[in-house]
Amino acid sequence: MAVLGHKITSRKELQNLGVYKPGKPIEEVKRELGLHRIIKLASNENPLGYSPLAKDALMREMEKITFYPEGTAPVLAEKLAEKLEVASEQILVGNGSDEILHLLTRSYIRPGDEAIMADVTFPRYETNVRIEGGEPVILPLIEGVHDLEGMLAAITDQTRMIFVCNPNNPTGTIVSKMGLKSFIDRVPDHILLVIDEAYFEYVTTEDYLNTVPLVHSYPNLIVLRTFSKIYGLAALRIGYGIMHPTFVQELIKVKEPFNTNRMAQAAALASLEDSGFIEKCKRENDEGRQYISTEVEKMGLSCFPSQGNFVMVKLNRSGDDVFHSLLHKGIIVRSGGVLGLPETIRVSVGTKEENEEFIQALREVMQ
Repeated sequence: MAVLGHKITSRKELQNLGVYKPGKPIEEVKRELGLHRIIKLASNENPLGYSPLAKDALMREMEKITFYPEGTAPVLAEKLAEKLEVASEQILVGNGSDEILHLLTRSYIRPGDEAIMADVTFPRYETNVRIEGGEPVILPLIEGVHDLEGMLAAITDQTRMIFVCNPNNPTGTIVSKMGLKSFIDRVPDHILLVIDEAYFEYVTTEDYLNTVPLVHSYPNLIVLRTFSKIYGLAALRIGYGIMHPTFVQELIKVKEPFNTNRMAQAAALASLEDSGFIEKCKRENDEGRQYISTEVEKMGLSCFPSQGNFVMVKLNRSGDDVFHSLLHKGIIVRSGGVLGLPETIRVSVGTKEENEEFIQALREVMQ
């Protein structure tokens, strides 16, 4: 059946936007290559799964699945507020922290406004700014780290928003504690400063600034976190932002009425009670991160110093080629070609066995 053409065009802001490309799903690779065992180390997911307490909560919440969830997740917001020592009115729960990003640009970016960000970093900052007609101002990383001084120098009368991903995705690097504090001090208070801390819980270095306590003193500061990474709830899509109550009230106006479902709220709430699971994930991630970095260096390669649950390996050859070679061995990583660093791959930290299999496969590919 022929499909008739039409003359309806989308908004001009969408004309040159690309489609976000996530890590390849296990099911897709099995179908394409006819493989039975696949190790996925592509999307920074938690190889240890999620808390048993969250599973129990999900089972109980199934009984209420016919009822709409509470629109602002007040019980979860209250628990987060207690944990973070902020007011519940400062918490906005979203359909992943991705949604909070979308709500921020939807509410505060106007056509012609500038938003400063790094190159390379999480690509949805740029996408959301462009959708609203804003102009991304993109500054190169310095050895994989945000150029905070360059970002300050790039501020103009049109600057509306600044994004800092810390730890940065995809390099895993952090900005120093003193450097970030000095940066926050110098960002004008009429500019929204968004600090994305999706990988905060994996950080082990003491040279890291926990920015949540600063929200009390800097009304233009917004901190984003998520349950998708160390809590292992990626499929449930739930994250949150910590910000001045005024921003929460504005963002509520543009969010969907039931943006986070009952199951996600219940699982997230239960996950906050299982500190033992989180500590285990952090400990094993650190061990795996160090193992991968050490073994990569033994091959004569190098990597960015990561504080996330992934390592970006510098290959000195095409990341796409290495990605495809590993794929045929049943190991899914992310090619740096789609992330903005073409001679790299990003590998998520897996279980001990998965990490060892990845290193063996990489060694074979590089030889």
